[in-house]
Amino acid sequence: MDLKALSAPLKGNQIEFRVGRKVKGGSILLAYKDARCDMQRLDDAVGPLNWKREHLRENHNCIVSIWNQETGQWVSKEDTGTESNTEAQKGLASDSFKRACTNWGIGRELYDYPTVYINHGDAEKIYPNQWEAYNEHDAEGNLTFLALRDNTGEVRFRWGERKK
Repeated sequence: MDLKALSAPLKGNQIEFRVGRKVKGGSILLAYKDARCDMQRLDDAVGPLNWKREHLRENHNCIVSIWNQETGQWVSKEDTGTESNTEAQKGLASDSFKRACTNWGIGRELYDYPTVYINHGDAEKIYPNQWEAYNEHDAEGNLTFLALRDNTGEVRFRWGERKK
């Protein structure tokens, strides 16, 4: 079991971006992780048989527990979620799970990401799955470089310095 691995920075291919809000001439994108990313990280860090999730209050709350072999007890962290615009109950369960996983450190660094502004015209549609992210972190896990490429291969956002 490697609890420190839970909070290791996510790789670019584990991060997705969606429009947070439209602004004049473009959009502000928000970085997020999906529930599959959290499940894989838990499997890799503590083993698939050493964690569990429970949903309460009709999926509003999720408890993610990790088995502590030293004490012979489950250690739990809980959080609440909000419904998504599509498939409300599924989105609610997924959101509460992702938030509980953030309490374990998974993807917490996304809160420190820079503001991602994408310049585009009014006619261009921005879709969540059109972005390929590349990121680099220093030894302490701080983001040092972020780039987003759209589905045509064009780099549309760049922040920080790449390692040489």
